[in-house]
Formats: sequence, C-alpha cells, structure tokens
Amino acid sequence: MSDLDDFFGRRAPRLGVVTGGSLSRGIDVKLDPYTDIEDLAVGRYVVVDGHRRRFFCMVSDIGLDNTAQQITRTPPDMTHPFLRDVYTGSIAFGTMHIAPMLTIEHDGTVGPVRTIPPHFMDVRTATEQDINDVFGEEDDNHFNIGAPLELPETQINVNLKRLTERSVGVFGKSGTGKSFLTRVLLAGVIARRAAVNLVFDMHNDYGYEVFTEKGTRVKGLKQLFDSKVSIFTLDDESSRRRGVRPDYVVQIPYTEIEPEDLAALKRTMDISDTMLDAAYTLRRMWGRNWIQSLLTADADTIEELINSTSINGASLTALTRRLERFRRFEFLVPYGEGESAVETILNYLENHTSVVLEFGRYGNALEAYLLVANYITRRIRNRYVQRIEESLDDESKQPPQLMITIEEAHKFLEPQIARQTIFGVIARELRKYKVTLLVIDQRPSAIDEEVMSQIGTRVTALLDNDKDIAAVLMGVSGAQGLREVLARLETKQQAIVLGHAVPMPVVIRTRSYDAAFYAAMGQAVGGHSTAAEARSSLYGDGSDGFD
Repeated sequence: MSDLDDFFGRRAPRLGVVTGGSLSRGIDVKLDPYTDIEDLAVGRYVVVDGHRRRFFCMVSDIGLDNTAQQITRTPPDMTHPFLRDVYTGSIAFGTMHIAPMLTIEHDGTVGPVRTIPPHFMDVRTATEQDINDVFGEEDDNHFNIGAPLELPETQINVNLKRLTERSVGVFGKSGTGKSFLTRVLLAGVIARRAAVNLVFDMHNDYGYEVFTEKGTRVKGLKQLFDSKVSIFTLDDESSRRRGVRPDYVVQIPYTEIEPEDLAALKRTMDISDTMLDAAYTLRRMWGRNWIQSLLTADADTIEELINSTSINGASLTALTRRLERFRRFEFLVPYGEGESAVETILNYLENHTSVVLEFGRYGNALEAYLLVANYITRRIRNRYVQRIEESLDDESKQPPQLMITIEEAHKFLEPQIARQTIFGVIARELRKYKVTLLVIDQRPSAIDEEVMSQIGTRVTALLDNDKDIAAVLMGVSGAQGLREVLARLETKQQAIVLGHAVPMPVVIRTRSYDAAFYAAMGQAVGGHSTAAEARSSLYGDGSDGFD
C-alpha cells in the first residue's frame, strides 16, 4: 500500500492526471493510456487526491485531444497493433473536464471548494467511502433516495429536516417518472416524521394503489403507512369504484368561497381584474351568499345592481357566466352543514396524520383543481400564521411542520398570478410559518423567477427544453457543467438533486418504488425485525410485490 493509500485509505484505480484548469472554469484531466474512455460518462463522480485534501468532483465533459495536429488530417493505420500502442495514450489521448464540488479534509470534514489541486495530481473514480464521507449514512434524519450512477450499492441520502424546511421542486418532462420520485420523497418524509403532508392528488396517484404504464400495480401512501395517512375525496363514487374507502368526503359550500379564492383562476377561466372587482363589490353587498344570489338573480335585480353600483354590466355578465361553470362540480353545495372540510383537514394534520385529497373525475378539470387547492391552502396557511403567533408565548401551541404538494405548479405560480395566490406567498415566506410546498411540474420555466429562486431543493429528471433547464439551474454555482449533465439523463429513473437538502449537486439512479421499498417503509414504521416480516405485513404472505 502506498503512502497516499495510508493517508486517504484504499483508493480506486487511477483515471488520469490534472493538467490545467481554474476554480471558476473547472479542472482539465489527461486520461491514462489504459483508461477506457467509453466507461466514462458526464455526471459521474471522481476524486482528485491533493497534498492535504481530497477534491470531490463531477465529470462535466469528455473529449479527445492530441499532441500533433497532423494526425487529424492523416490518421494512422490503427489496425496495426504496434502503431495503435504507439499512438494511443501518447500522441492521441482522451481528456476529461471535471467540476470541483466539495473538499474532504484529512479528518473527514466536508467543506466548500476555495482552491484547486496542483498539476499532475491523481484523478480516480469515487469510491463508496468517498460517497459516504460526503452524503453520510442513512439515519432518523437522512433518507435514501437513490444511488450514484457508477456505484449502485451506495446510497445518496437527503437531509429531511433541510428538505422540508424550505420548498421542494420535482421537475421533468412528461413520462420521466415525476410521480414515482414524489412518492419516494413523501414516503421518506412520512416514515421519518419530518413533516406532515397535505397532497392535492390531481390524478389519484398517491393515496391508494394505481396501475403503471406497464400494467402493474404500485402501492399508495395509505397502504404503506395506514394510520399515518388519511384519504379525503371530492368524488366518493370514483373512490369506491377503485376500492378506496375514503376517511372523509369533501364538500365546499358556496357561502365559504371568497373573491380571493378566484384569483388562482384568472388565466384558466379568463377572469379579468374588472370581474374580480365586481366579485368584491358583490361580497360586500350580499355577504356570504353572494355567489348563490348572483346565480339566481333575475333581470330586474341585475339591472338595479348595475344602476346602483360601479359594476360594469359586461363584466357582471361575464362573471356570472364564469361562475355558472361551477354548477358542474357536485362537491360545491349551496350551504354547509357541520364542521367544514378545512377544519377537518386541520384536525388531521395537527394530529400528525398526512392527508391525500383525491379529485376523482374532477382531476381532469383544471379549474376545479385550482379552486379547491387555493381555497383550502389559504385557510390552512392563515390558521398556521395564527398558531405560530400564539406559540410565541406557549410553545405547546406550535403546529407540526407542514408540506403541501401541488401538481401543475406553474398554473399556480405563473408570473402573472404568483403574487396573487397563496402558493406564491408560501414560497416566498420560506419556513417562517412552518408551511412549505412540494411543487411538481414539467414546465419550470413557466414558474415565476422569484418563486423558483426560493425553492430550496430541486429534484430534476430529464428536461429537453433549454428554458426549462435554465430555470432549474438558476442561481446554481457551476450551472454550465450541470446543464450538460441534465440534458443527458436517461428518460427513466435518473435525476439530478441539488440545493438545500444535499451538500452538493448529485446525479442519481432513483430508488425503485417496488417490493423492497415497501418492505423498507414497513420496517421504518412498524419496527419489523426483518424485511420478510415487513413485506408480509404490507401485502400478505407469498406475494413478491410489484416492480
């Protein structure tokens, strides 16, 4: 064993040596003659052994170079073994560009990169020990979400406390497995009790089992965690057809809807500012019954209203037509009875039970999704503000950390409406009132830039639109190198994780949402002594689960 092995521990074989570069641009590496360039790939991790520290780096580019330009014009006959050995690795050779991400000191301390290694230092593939030194071991606060591309047996663990204390984004083009990524993250948060969750489940993907594109079943959060998750629904008939027994059927009375609840619908339902002004006027005049009164008003009432107020007749007519669309939604009722849906959801959340709100057949009506998510979130956030202020004198009144999950996030957070919806407010508040967002979207470039800048952790699958890639990498150091990595991810089960919950950007093969994962979650919650016991408790003896 060499002196360096004594200093750093057993190392992987050498790939090449440092030949140039800078702190801002990255490091140039000349590959050794016997390093197979085809075994390398952007996004892989390498380590440079400096004199006093290790530099943990990501491969951002791979190239070919030579010492004699003439051979590019008159290539040698490489079928001859002797000529091939003479030219390869000496006159013609491979290169690699790597971006330093972190330094690891001799005592194991991980820190930011403030310098670079000297010339001709060895560059090698990162080992399992190198990965563990950076990302740590899985424990009560760290959750395994996948493995580095070149080390499938090694875990990449996210810090769940840091994940939930700021908003999270899950991005990727359609078909890249965003819902599976989201299930893994939500399962980790629930299993480790890092936060309580409210999931606005647009397409019934998270609460109960669903079929995959391959026709197999995958389990929902309710089946994994049972008493820790409750299913609410807007469409009881749809839930029961799928074999789901919801804990609560949500109904929203017209009397509870306020003009502020319509702000999220401005673009989707083409509601203008003058229509919203009319809504505010009607709310002041007619009180809580303003919607029902408008929808049932006769011609004389409308004419008197136009003559006696500043409401524009055309705007009033247009607003009435927009609100008429609500009659299609059976979950909207004229008047409420008993405890409101919001109060019931709050009771569950305060008892540390996560809530998945299924939309059933209404998931295909974007205006229904926007209305309900905005309506419920506004009131829950207001209650959290009240509880946080009360807890300044009494810590026992402090509510649990809450993470709210929304799909089609750009519809809530477009630049034109982000400042008018409660979701834009929550994103900008960071963790001030213990409410954060988990946003899922395939068009991150459509989200307001200020909101994107406040998303602490970004988990991103393949994106092929330059604007979307730029939006995800906005404000990230070394974005140019990461851009190349992000554009070359595989379509399925690969993602780049960067931001608040990880010490550095990391490319992973995401954890499979399968029988082994179900068993691990059962073990985390139920305290089973073996994976077999956990598997049996989740889906019975003799079942192998689903891929």
